[in-house]
Amino acid sequence: MAESTTSQAFAEFKLSITRAMADQLAEALARLEPAPLTKENVEALEERPGVYELFLRGERVYVGKASKSKSSKDLPGRLGDHIRKLSGRAGISLSEISFQCLYVDEDLEAAAPETMLINKYKDRRRQTLPWNFNGFGNNDPGRNRDHSVVKSNHFDAWYPVDLDVLVSTGLEPGYYPVTKYLEAVKTALPFNLRYDSKALSPRKADTTYLAKIPAHETSARDLLREAVEALPRGWQATVLPGYVILYQEETSYKSARLYWRKHDDEVVEITGLNLRDPQGEAGEEPPPNE
Repeated sequence: MAESTTSQAFAEFKLSITRAMADQLAEALARLEPAPLTKENVEALEERPGVYELFLRGERVYVGKASKSKSSKDLPGRLGDHIRKLSGRAGISLSEISFQCLYVDEDLEAAAPETMLINKYKDRRRQTLPWNFNGFGNNDPGRNRDHSVVKSNHFDAWYPVDLDVLVSTGLEPGYYPVTKYLEAVKTALPFNLRYDSKALSPRKADTTYLAKIPAHETSARDLLREAVEALPRGWQATVLPGYVILYQEETSYKSARLYWRKHDDEVVEITGLNLRDPQGEAGEEPPPNE
């Protein structure tokens, strides 16, 4: 009797298109040479969508995507935002940052090429792409999060705002209504300034509260202090790790680094608790154009 043999005449085949695309993206990026993240280099880019990588001292730390649409920014816009943010942080120099990028067409853009690369670069044995997971790309968290204790591994904890960075508002020297002053300072600062604009009645503020623009570049610290000086008693500027807020209050924030308040018509600087939460991950919620 013939010995019967069995063989499997079928098998399952899975095609990983995203893996193949990620491999090709990574190979194309590997052929590039990172360039310093400077205004000149970024402005030389075409206004197109793409995927990009940031490097800190030669180590890849972030992968991002730029889109060209009404709700987002193209490559020069996105990288320009990063230049502005990084130029206003203590503990890090913009000269330490480099970048490289690929232009992508609309079809690939919709496939989230940055997610493909992030998944490819993930390594369970060591931390890769730390800025993708520590809040580097986050926007202003909003008023409800101001009292939260900042995670110790958050980008803002590593690199807090630099109050000594020199700033030019673009206004001629002289005194300005505090509303106009704050608008100019908010635009000029390399980090976010959020203030209660509704509490500043333009009619009253524009005739009563004046702030001085100096004849030279001045520090962010002096500009913020001047705003409190111009406002009536009851206003407080709070320096949190990643941004500054200005409200009518005398409130303590657990992660605040310092405050400016008026006492007896004199602005005083008060040191904050500057607490950090060592537990948990910082996480990141990418903005719509990320």
